Amino acid sequence: MLRDLCKRIIKKKFVSAGIEINGPNPWDVQVKDERFYTHVVQFGTLGFGEAYMYGWFTAPDFFEMLCRLQKSPLVNNIGFSPLTLWYNLKYFLINLQTKKKAFEVGRYHYDLGNDLFKGMLDSRMVYSCAYWKDATTLEEAQEAKIDLICRKLQLKPGQRVLDLGCGWGGFAKYAAEKYGVEIVGITVSKEQYLWAKETCAGLPVEIRFQDYRDVTETFDCIASIAQFEAVGLKNYRSYMQFIERHLKDDGIFLLHTIGDHSPGKSIDQWIERYIFPNGYIPSVKFLTEALQDIFIIEDWHNFSYDYAKTLLCWNDNFQSHWPSISKKYGEQFYRAWTYYLLGCASFFSARRGQLWQLVLSKKGLKGGYQSVR
Repeated sequence: MLRDLCKRIIKKKFVSAGIEINGPNPWDVQVKDERFYTHVVQFGTLGFGEAYMYGWFTAPDFFEMLCRLQKSPLVNNIGFSPLTLWYNLKYFLINLQTKKKAFEVGRYHYDLGNDLFKGMLDSRMVYSCAYWKDATTLEEAQEAKIDLICRKLQLKPGQRVLDLGCGWGGFAKYAAEKYGVEIVGITVSKEQYLWAKETCAGLPVEIRFQDYRDVTETFDCIASIAQFEAVGLKNYRSYMQFIERHLKDDGIFLLHTIGDHSPGKSIDQWIERYIFPNGYIPSVKFLTEALQDIFIIEDWHNFSYDYAKTLLCWNDNFQSHWPSISKKYGEQFYRAWTYYLLGCASFFSARRGQLWQLVLSKKGLKGGYQSVR
């Protein structure tokens, strides 16, 4: 009886998004296990993602189905989970990114295996939104993004640059080779640390396995590329104060981050549990409050639709590469990462997610700043 009630609720809700349960269209949800209904009603978006991981439903055009969900109010009201309130409140109540907890995302996500990321990403292993303005391939778009950051930072030979969240060393290597700068790159992933050290060997690049709060030097420029999402809401203000202390007075800070136009909402529950633990997507409100009286915003660039295209490329690479790694990771992992990559692509395609690059200075750059695109 409970399952029948849940089935009626779910069918009615999904119709509002233009999706029919067991319908004829390629974007319609095809239920394979009746447990789908009660699980989604009970656990909301978390339960929906888990149901896909467990193989309880599918859709022939999975991406279109997710896009329809993202464009509808249903995405925030898919079930009645009391966990939703807790997920939205805990970031305000608890510091989920203390120095002790900062390394959890490295162990859980970035240390999964370089074979996975090598097959999914471009040759530089850049794991952030590419820039497609004049690019036709992922390789070109990632190089364009790195060079865009270098130009926005106005890099000059001999400068010392801090690369916060250096990943596998793609930006550090490019900036050192093409712009003649010295780089200090930090990461909370042991696998990234080892890979980046090898990638940047022989260059004026120092890679550290270190939390950003342990950095002590001052730099000409600082870049934070896809790291701010792991800083944690409770640390936004102290993070900006950290940057202010370690940036020279005439220096430039570039912040590259995912953003959300709706304040007070945490990262998706399923993403937080299964992909990026303790993560939080900043809103304009919380980000600007953290910057207030510390930095001048010289430039704010949004190219969020580029992230949808980047994620679809990553998914294509993941699908092609999967047969060579399937025995290591297993079918549930495959479904989880398909859901992750296409779910995030739909988030940006629906314009619910933003991708921001902010150029910031401490006292305003002399003569002003000319925006770079």
